[in-house]
Amino acid sequence: MSLTSRTAGAALAVAVPFALASVPADAVPVPDPDPFVWTDLTPTYTATADYQYEPFAVTDGYTRADTCDRTSQGGAGYQYVKAAGLGSLDPAEPAGLLYETDAGGGRALVGVEWIVRADSGGTPPTLFGQSFQGPMTVPGVKGPVYTLRAWIWKENPSGLFALWNPTVACS
Repeated sequence: MSLTSRTAGAALAVAVPFALASVPADAVPVPDPDPFVWTDLTPTYTATADYQYEPFAVTDGYTRADTCDRTSQGGAGYQYVKAAGLGSLDPAEPAGLLYETDAGGGRALVGVEWIVRADSGGTPPTLFGQSFQGPMTVPGVKGPVYTLRAWIWKENPSGLFALWNPTVACS
């Protein structure tokens, strides 16, 4: 190894920690809890791929949402719910689809959501090693529910299973 190569390597080894230290904490994405979770989500991708075209979701029984859910922490977008999917913990059968307004004024699929009714005194279910969040309310569903959102069609800087996505756009 030449002296130039060793000098360059040493300089890089010293510079990297300083470069990483200068990145703001909120700019660093939250890592996924398990690298194999993407494999577990394969059936979800397969089952929801056609719903990237929003009219297919409506035709298949998802109730179209008229309001976009947005908070100071981010958004969930337009929540579409399929009553037949409520309570399902099957990766291929999410009860909810999450859409945002796209550049053309239409709706783009950004995530999916599993929705389970919250029994009084019950504990939240888990899926993909994640606990459901709630209880909360979801438009079109009566009573409190637990939900688990997966941002599989649009990256979420807050994390794959975060409740809100700060990059979701509402019209």
